[in-house]
Parts: sequence; C-alpha cells; structure tokens
Amino acid sequence: MLYAIISEDVADSLDRRMAARPDHLARLEKLRDEGRLILAGPHPAIDAETPGDAGFSGSLVVAEFDDLESAQSWADADPFVIAGVYSKVTVKPFKKVLP
Repeated sequence: MLYAIISEDVADSLDRRMAARPDHLARLEKLRDEGRLILAGPHPAIDAETPGDAGFSGSLVVAEFDDLESAQSWADADPFVIAGVYSKVTVKPFKKVLP
C-alpha cells in the first residue's frame, strides 16, 4: 500500500538539512531503485522553486510499504529526523486516484 510521509521543518533548518541531505537522498534513491517511490520533494518556505536562504518548510514522500508500521519505521530512521531537521512527521495511508 502507499503511504504519505508529511514532514515539517524546525525553524532555520537549512544548514542541518544540507548537512544531512546526501544520506537522506540515498535512502530515497534506494526506494526508487526498488520501484517503491512514487514522489518525493521539499516544500520551499517561499513561493519559489529555488528558495535560497529562505530554505524549506518540510517535505513530502509518497512510497509503497508493506504496512503502516513499516512506513513509520522508515520515516523514524530518516537522516533528517536524526539531524533534527523535522519538528513533526506524519505518516498515513495514501490512495492514489490520478493520474
């Protein structure tokens, strides 16, 4: 089943985010290589694709996991969680309708 992992950054997270980004991306690339990643990306803190020093306000990952517990465990081990980038992470089932 698909699960949405919706994360919210702490204030001034950009430096921590950049430091943990290579490990964070490696985990996402593994999901992609396994054919389980639907989409992933950050939420710019301002209305711009490249927000510069404004940074990001959070992230969204939609991926396939065996169950909610597996999705939650994966989210809990994210390098951004470990580095203190995220203040809150919500994991919930997701039903893709379109496209």
